[in-house]
Parts: sequence; structure tokens; C-alpha cells
Amino acid sequence: MSDAAPSSRRRFLQSSLTVGAASAAGVGLAGCDASGLRGSVSDWWRGQSQSVEHIGGGFVDDNWQRGHWLRDRTQAVPEPTVQRRVQVLIAGGGVAGLAAARALRLRGVDDFALLELEDSAGGNARSTRLQGLACPMGAHYLPVPGDSAHEVQDLLEDLGLRRRVAGRWVLDERTLCHSPQERLWIGGQWQDGLLPLLGVGERTLAQYRQLALTIAQLRRSVRWSMPAVKTPLQPVQQALAAINFVAWLDAQGLDDPHLRWYLNYCCQDDYGAGAATVSAWAGLHYFAARHGFAAPGVERSAEDASEGLFTWPEGNAWLTRQLAAPLGERLHTAQVVLRIAPQRHGVQVDAWDFARQQAVRWTAQQVVVALPAHVAARVVQPSLPWLEQARALVHAPWLVANLHLRSALHDKPGAAPSWDNVLYGQPNLGYVDAQHQSLHPVPGATVLTYYRALMDTPWNETVPAAGTLPPAQAALQARRHLLQTPWADWRSRIVAELAAAHHDLPAKATELRITRHGHAMAVPLPQKSGQIGLYSTYSKLGVLSKREQTTALHTPRVRAQYALATDRLLFAHSDWAGYSVFEEAFTLGHWAGSLA
Repeated sequence: MSDAAPSSRRRFLQSSLTVGAASAAGVGLAGCDASGLRGSVSDWWRGQSQSVEHIGGGFVDDNWQRGHWLRDRTQAVPEPTVQRRVQVLIAGGGVAGLAAARALRLRGVDDFALLELEDSAGGNARSTRLQGLACPMGAHYLPVPGDSAHEVQDLLEDLGLRRRVAGRWVLDERTLCHSPQERLWIGGQWQDGLLPLLGVGERTLAQYRQLALTIAQLRRSVRWSMPAVKTPLQPVQQALAAINFVAWLDAQGLDDPHLRWYLNYCCQDDYGAGAATVSAWAGLHYFAARHGFAAPGVERSAEDASEGLFTWPEGNAWLTRQLAAPLGERLHTAQVVLRIAPQRHGVQVDAWDFARQQAVRWTAQQVVVALPAHVAARVVQPSLPWLEQARALVHAPWLVANLHLRSALHDKPGAAPSWDNVLYGQPNLGYVDAQHQSLHPVPGATVLTYYRALMDTPWNETVPAAGTLPPAQAALQARRHLLQTPWADWRSRIVAELAAAHHDLPAKATELRITRHGHAMAVPLPQKSGQIGLYSTYSKLGVLSKREQTTALHTPRVRAQYALATDRLLFAHSDWAGYSVFEEAFTLGHWAGSLA
């Protein structure tokens, strides 16, 4: 998961197999639907004598009860016994909250505090360790940002990941994803890249080319940017935002099952929901805003070449730790925000300190509300127009599992072990290898980080297929399934799925730690208004230069026209952009910190 999906998942790494060789392989995939693959995994697993009982573990960093504490509490919260005062208070310590704190520090504002629900800051970009090896509990990469994301570029420059050498920008090769980057398990072997090639026919390849050319035309006709909040939607984009991705694909005649599988996988990987649920704008945006869609036989321009992505063994937790480190005692963890109430001369914020089991009342001149939208809508009093809109957002649940292996796996024929490894037709989104960036010459113990988006997953018999339930109801049912399924059941499913490609995995696995994200990311649903999230509130800001942005944001009379802000409250979270990627969260947080 991620605050974002890798740019590598949006481009085709040229396979070493020619189309002719792929056809000669005779891999028949036309009938390999999701239910058929699920059956083959289950049948294989039942035929094995290997047990999974030796694999220890459990749920890790599992504080979902804190998030439900206010909702489920039967008695009134005690009156605050501790009073604290700061100039600026930041509620929420995810990427947006940390970006706001950095912006305050850059402006020389030191009198602030940050309240975070979990025991460490980072939101969906935190990490854990298994037997000494670091691994992510959520987002695991950051695509090299383009010029639209100058706030993120500045961060990378501060962290030494991007520097100017002889007039050119040079990226830190140690943190760019090493090659080979990605591969797909399909037809009993591994292929380079994630776009299915083995065994596909000319009709499939023709649809790949058609989509590539269509996206190239869309990129020429209107501007697409990352972060999206910087670009006003044009009429063609508003039309795409009003329908789901499957409807758009149907209109284009793009019905090939291999292409549909790949695009549905991409949508689940990006947004936590499938192509039948997300808007056509969302389905196309990541391709159009970055490097287009690469297909065999379609020539690409130089500007479409991807610069790759940054990744670390612990994923994006490396970034959030750098952002949190300077905060020191200004970072307060294990805090549940109960109430945010603007007053005449400031803002009152009540919070419950789980560590000390006491209520605390903060008074601040301004508050940056970097909370998920559904939480902000509950605690801000009185409510505001965009908070009422936020109640309609649907959040996708995710599961992230880290599986420790005592030694390297025996690999099957085909493409070499890669950072990102995906199994065609499986209910999961594959796994990344936490030790892929290691420079050790001999493979050894490692951790595989397995990702699964539970919304719109037809392979899971307890979650209806996409379209059979309204999105909000589908998300709720998937969330209940996530919380109610015992860890041991997840262990059996996860090991069985991965063992389809790695028969020696059950014997080499030693420990499995699972992180559950009940509200991982806002799903970009189609909206009849042609709007993305609360996109229109930012649309004017994106057309201004960096200097003009600064002037506008610091003009009290007009800044509310450009951002979600009042005199006392400033809102910053990827939810307000409509979907969850690092660039959106960081940019909105930076803007809020610049306003305070």
C-alpha cells in the first residue's frame, strides 16, 4: 500500500521474451480466471503435508481500539485536568501533519506541538522489525517527483537524496530501487514487468497499444499533474471523474481479460478498490500524470522515461522518521483528539492521553487539522461545509503482512527475483522484498511484505464482488472481515497464496506479523459533479507560480478561496485531495504549515 503506487507499476519494463517466444511457450491463460486460480491454490495446499503451526507472530502495532475509543465509550470523558498552550497545534502525525511541522520549522516557528494517535508518527508510512530486519507496515516507495511536486523535491534535497551537480540534478543511487524492479508470476513462471505478456495473443497486444495511444492523446490535450491538487480539472477530466473506470473501458472497447486484470490490479494497488469502483479519472490519472502507459510496439518519447522510485527496507517510514526526528518533545504520541472548537481568541483542543490516562486541554492560536476526514468531521465543532462533504468519503481497508524467511527461496524459471513480485489472478497485490536494496552478494534471511486490499476482492468468498454492494457498504463489510478474522486464519491464507509460486516458502517461514489498516485511504469514487475529493477548493492555487502561491496563502481575505482554511483552522490530509499518495499529503501539509 501506500500513500502511493510505484511508477514502475505504471510502465512496462521491456521483457527479454519476444512476442514470438511468448506464443511458442504455449501458456494458455484465457481461462485462468480468479476463481480458477483460487481453486488451484487451495487444491495444492490441501495436498501438502507441510504445516504452518511453526510460524509464530500475531497482529503488530494494533491500536484500532484507540480510534474507536471515543465512539464506543459508554461514559463521559472526564473534564481535562491538564492545561497546555502553544502557538500552533497539529492534530495528526501522518505525512501531512509531519509536513506541516516541517513548514513551521522552516519559517522559524518553534512554539507548536503535534498530537498522534499511534505510538509513533508516520500514519500509513511506519515500520517494524522482524528478527532484526526492518520492514514496512504500509507505504513502501516514493516515485521520483516531477516538477509539479516542488515541495517534495525540496524535501528530498534537504535529505540529501537529490542534489545539484554540474548544473544537473543527481539522485542518490543507493536509495533508488535496484534492478530487477518487478516481475509477474503467470502460467507457472516469472516474466519481467507486470503487464501480462506470456501466452497473450495479437488481440491483447493490440488493446495494450490502443490504451497507450489513447492515454498519450489525453496527455497532449489536457494537463495532468502530481500532486493533482495543483491542476484545475478540465471538462474532459470532469467527465472522466463522473463515471467509473470500467464504464470508460467499455466505451473504448478495451475488454481484454489480461488488460482488465492489470488495470484492476493497478486500481486496487493505488486506491484500495477495483476498476468498477474508482472513477475513470482515477484509473487514468497515474498513467497520465507520470509516464504514460507503455505497451510493446509503441515508441515512447524521452520525457516519458521514468526516473524510477525511492525505496528503503522499512519503506516510507525512512522518510517519516526523518520528518519526526527534529520534533523532540513537541511530538506527543498515544493521543486521541476528542474535540476541536474554535473560540474568539484561539482554538480549544481536548485530547485523551492514553499513556497517562488523563484528559488534556490545549489552547492554540491556530490548529492544523491533519486528521483523516471522517475523524475531522466527528471532532471539529461546529461543523463546516467541507466536513459535511467529507462524511460521504469511503475509506478502503488494507492488510499488510511481513513474513520472515530464514533463508532465500528456491526460485522458479523466468525473471530473476525482484523488489516487487506479483502473482497473476491472486487476491493479494503481491509482495516486496525488504532486503532487495541490500548489497550483500549472497542472498540470506529476508522479510517479504505482503499487501492485500480487501475492498472489491471477488476472490474472498466473504466479501462480495465489486458492484454487488454500494461502496460504503462494501468497505464496511470488508473492514469487519479484516477485524474479525483470526490471525491464524490469515496466516494459512497468506502462506498458501505465496506458496503457489514458492513451494519451499512454508518450510522457510519463521514469523508473520500483520498490520491492519481499517481506514487506509480514501477511495476516489465517481462523482456526478465531476469533482475529485474536495478538489475545487484547491483548483485556483495550482495555476499560480510558487511566489504567487505564497502571496495568496498569506492574504487573509483570499486564502480561504485557495485552501481548506478558516481564521483558526487549517485542514491538511490526503483525504481532502480525494486519494492517498505521498505527494498529495505532503503538499497539503506543507501549505497548511505555511499558512499558520
